[in-house]
Amino acid sequence: MFKAKLRPEETDRLIRPLASLGLDPIAWTLLAVLPAIAGFVMLYLNNLPLGLALFLMAGAFDLVDGAVARVMNKVTTFGAYIDGILDRYVEFLLYLGLMFYLGPAFFLGMNMEIWFMLLVFGALMTTFARAYADHRGLVKDQQKLKSMGGLLERGERLALMYVGMLLSIFMGQEILELAIVVTALLANLTTLQRIASAIKYGMSKA
Repeated sequence: MFKAKLRPEETDRLIRPLASLGLDPIAWTLLAVLPAIAGFVMLYLNNLPLGLALFLMAGAFDLVDGAVARVMNKVTTFGAYIDGILDRYVEFLLYLGLMFYLGPAFFLGMNMEIWFMLLVFGALMTTFARAYADHRGLVKDQQKLKSMGGLLERGERLALMYVGMLLSIFMGQEILELAIVVTALLANLTTLQRIASAIKYGMSKA
């Protein structure tokens, strides 16, 4: 959805000083998990500002690893796989931490735990809908697979969560609850978009 990003060469130029430290790209990937775990603990302890800061730090490390890999000429399938797996753990830690932080709460007549379940399901299915289309050979064109974006990919989900957390610090818990509900709905809508796209492509090639 939001595709305005720095070009790889611009990112690499900014990251080059970090690459000079000699730390392996996978080490940068692993480092992202540590502030995420600490952020989860802070949310569990009801410290939203520090929890937000730590998860933003985890996101910063996540941006660094790929750029460092390019600068050091160490881009590998293995590294990309580990990065993708740990990204999902970090995202889950955020949702779980927020669920503990909010505690018993209701939004639009439904317990927030139900909204969190919908959020996690939508986040998982967004990725699964594309991966399964590839696994089953329904969509064989790799460019088509990569273009199956939709309304809300992982980056946008996290951005909405972080904005909701930030506004909630100043405007109250209801803003965070709204951000969670909107993200859950849009994540599931994105899943449906990807499923429809895969089916349409598969039928056109049948």
